[in-house]
Amino acid sequence: MGMITNVTSFGRSGLSDWLLQRATAVVMAVYVVFITYYLLSNPNLDYGQWLALNSHICMKVLNVLTVLSIAIHAWIGLWAVLTDYVTVRLLGPKATPLRIFFQLGMITITLVYLIWALDIVWGI
Repeated sequence: MGMITNVTSFGRSGLSDWLLQRATAVVMAVYVVFITYYLLSNPNLDYGQWLALNSHICMKVLNVLTVLSIAIHAWIGLWAVLTDYVTVRLLGPKATPLRIFFQLGMITITLVYLIWALDIVWGI
């Protein structure tokens, strides 16, 4: 059972997860506060202003950091739910393969999301 736990935890610890959750929450909060401030201070925002804002390198970096933060934050949260509720005790012997299947699905969806966001932000 120890090997399965190690495989599905991907070598992380509770402290690292907790710190990552807090750090990503701060990045997302900074983004929301900034965008809210920008939208409120520009009530007649037009496409040119929005394009100028999002063309600036600092905004591109903030967009990428925010998307990365959302992905990390979601991964940790969903991993915790899967490891708490998709267990052998609750689902029997099919729990571990099912949990790994869902985790691989989450990784795939997250990577697609990140690549799509990078393409939008940087126009790759």
